[in-house]
Amino acid sequence: MIHPHDSAIVRTLGRIVIPVAQLFGFYVLVFGQHGPGGGFVGGVILAASMILAILIYGLDAHDSRLAKTVVHGDGLGLLIFAGVGGLCMIGGGQFLNYTHLEIPNLDEASQHYIGILLTQVGVAVDVAVTGVSIAISLSFEGADEPSDEASHG
Repeated sequence: MIHPHDSAIVRTLGRIVIPVAQLFGFYVLVFGQHGPGGGFVGGVILAASMILAILIYGLDAHDSRLAKTVVHGDGLGLLIFAGVGGLCMIGGGQFLNYTHLEIPNLDEASQHYIGILLTQVGVAVDVAVTGVSIAISLSFEGADEPSDEASHG
């Protein structure tokens, strides 16, 4: 089980670093198609910031509520990804062929941009959920097992 950190310096630095890391993760996600980055890298940065919040404030703290909320979004990224691909197929194209993405009143370039962005958001959500889930699962590992001293004593 992860307990809150007792240092005021670490907690104060966490209040500064975590929102900056989340903002940077969102930036990498949104502008990933114009440079290095995208859904996977943005999702990893967002997951790392939420894991940092869990490590600093503990799992039950008010500051870790985003991490607890994200864990319940398992499968949401897949639905977004498959939904964009399905809309492309409904428009008469292949899966994730953004030329046939059915969004009214948009030109072809905007359809490509929106399709790629939504696809990357779906990937980022799945990556972030997986990363936070793994961190939370590892924090509880061994908590249910009795220690050797208790079983022999």
